Amino acid sequence: MRRPSYRDRAVVVRTYDFGEADRIVVLLTRGHGLVRAVAKGVRRAKSRFGSRVQLFVDLDVHLYPGRNLATLTGADTVAYYASGIIEDYSRYTAACAVVDCAERLCTAETGEDPFLFDAVVNTLAAMQKEEHPELCLDAFLLRAMGHAGWAPSLFACAQCGDSGPHHAFHPVAGGAVCVRCRPPGSSDVPPETLHAMWLLEHGHREAAQEIVEKHDLADQVHRLTSLHLQHHVEQRIGTLVSSA
Repeated sequence: MRRPSYRDRAVVVRTYDFGEADRIVVLLTRGHGLVRAVAKGVRRAKSRFGSRVQLFVDLDVHLYPGRNLATLTGADTVAYYASGIIEDYSRYTAACAVVDCAERLCTAETGEDPFLFDAVVNTLAAMQKEEHPELCLDAFLLRAMGHAGWAPSLFACAQCGDSGPHHAFHPVAGGAVCVRCRPPGSSDVPPETLHAMWLLEHGHREAAQEIVEKHDLADQVHRLTSLHLQHHVEQRIGTLVSSA
């Protein structure tokens, strides 16, 4: 029995060409998790909605479920974020990392995750005029990891629970570690780095930015955030490197 079609909100996280005129799109949807769909004929000049099915666009999509791939039969623009992003290389690379990491953070292709979808859309909206796109990316990653249950420990020792502040961080250990629990390969970090990461995770962006700029911590915040995420998804994420 054919399953009924449905509408959902979606953002494109990845595309690749298929056949002569079609395209496979990977969508992060608000109500159905990750959906892989074929968009037939969208590479033709006269496609009804091909120009809308691109990165950095909030879409209202119409999908027919299939055994392996859904079929995308319609897409209307809800909000267009690309113009403010693609004109700036730093914003573009950070926004690419947002959608790439969102695909890795989506834990199931059949389950809804409104929090993750809304976080992606809100981050892309903010990214349009963002003067510090990498910090915006790190805030998204820390919030999304917290939602997924992967938040790094940033004050208490991740191993013994001893209260901080601490001066070392190791993603395998779970984040900040005390002198006694510190494993080989831990990164030396000032407490201000971990404080800034905590502020980003909890939505205190301006306070975090003040600390980061005062102590020149942007590179370290991004490196530790990226390492922690890549440990949990168990793969290297190239867009995180290119956004640095």
